[in-house]
Amino acid sequence: MRRWILLGVATLGALVVWTAVFGAGTLEGWWRQPLAPRGDTAAFAAAADKMIAAESTGNLALTLIEDGRPVHEAFASAGAPVDRDTLFQVASLSKWITALGVMTLVDAGRVDLDAPVDTYLKRWKLPPSQFDNRQVTVRRVLSHTAGLTDGLGYMGFEPGKPVQPLVSSLTRAIDASPNAQGEVKVGQQPGAGWKYSGGGYALLQLLIEDVTGEPFAAYMRRAVLDPLGMTRSTYLLPEPWPANVAETYGPGGKKAIHYRFTATAAASLYTSAADLTRLIAAHRPGPDGAAPGRGVLKPATLAEMRRPHARQFGADIWGLGLVLYAPNEAGDFIVGHDGNNFPAINTAARFDPASGDGIVVLETGDELLATRLAGEWVFWRTGNVDNLMVLMEVKQTLVILAIGWGVILLGAGIVGWRLRRPRR
Repeated sequence: MRRWILLGVATLGALVVWTAVFGAGTLEGWWRQPLAPRGDTAAFAAAADKMIAAESTGNLALTLIEDGRPVHEAFASAGAPVDRDTLFQVASLSKWITALGVMTLVDAGRVDLDAPVDTYLKRWKLPPSQFDNRQVTVRRVLSHTAGLTDGLGYMGFEPGKPVQPLVSSLTRAIDASPNAQGEVKVGQQPGAGWKYSGGGYALLQLLIEDVTGEPFAAYMRRAVLDPLGMTRSTYLLPEPWPANVAETYGPGGKKAIHYRFTATAAASLYTSAADLTRLIAAHRPGPDGAAPGRGVLKPATLAEMRRPHARQFGADIWGLGLVLYAPNEAGDFIVGHDGNNFPAINTAARFDPASGDGIVVLETGDELLATRLAGEWVFWRTGNVDNLMVLMEVKQTLVILAIGWGVILLGAGIVGWRLRRPRR
């Protein structure tokens, strides 16, 4: 009996040790190799170009940034050429710039981050819930900790079909992504945890309009985009389209429908690699002595947006409209945002506020190429694994973990079989 107990304890111990070592190694990047030697920008650029050549099937624009300035650009297209000024529809990356718009109202004293969001809404209110809606603050909506359970994701509207009005969409979005509730409501305790909510950013779109009395796109252009030099960027693409708008491709390089959106704040900024480079540069002091924020936001406000406001699996993951991808080894984070939308729009921006180094990748035709390139940049730049890369690879990670468990259990089974054999 004693031998069986020892076998059980040893097996359990081996399972625990394997899980702990493999989990730590995955999170710390022990098994991962960077695309290029750390600090060798030319080598990383060459490796990124090789990935693009091998995997891009639609449109792609990439910019590597050092100290706020572009140091390498790469472009690929299956159709009309794209360049640094080509406008891409950037899906959920739009939320980062929307958050900047909300924070301009905070800096102006027109919005209190810790006031209930309903305070500022005139045309629509959160529906009654079993929770206290007064705890749904602007801060919590920005950080996806407000307890909203809409699960949105927007699919958008095909050309020629009417776009749903914003207020109606908040009640129930008819273009909700599959498996999303589509109703913006409080379904869990506000402040209790992180839950991604596209509907929360549609709510912020309404907040900006109700506070300012201006259409959302017009306010964002006047207060954020033009002052930051993002003069080609827009939340409202005029018809006919301006020149140099990226064609939309689905997986495998097949041309796809260009969808329009009600929740433009959450899903439909049009911007370029050059404009996002300007935005990243604006987080550092300017060459002419201009302060970070360039007068659009206070430097302290930019810092507050990067401060951790949400955690998941023990890691800081979200600020106010910004994703916290990894520590930057200077007491801050590599930050930015990603975007994914049907059929295969993927966009990514990452930057280190301490150095002004960053990467922008805008593409259609592959569901995850931009995010993978940006994640590789984070690991090459810091030696820390990008949080989104961990989530992207979780299925592969679980398979390897399970194989290890299987080997341990098989070994235990063999030992147990030998223990059962009668002694001679």
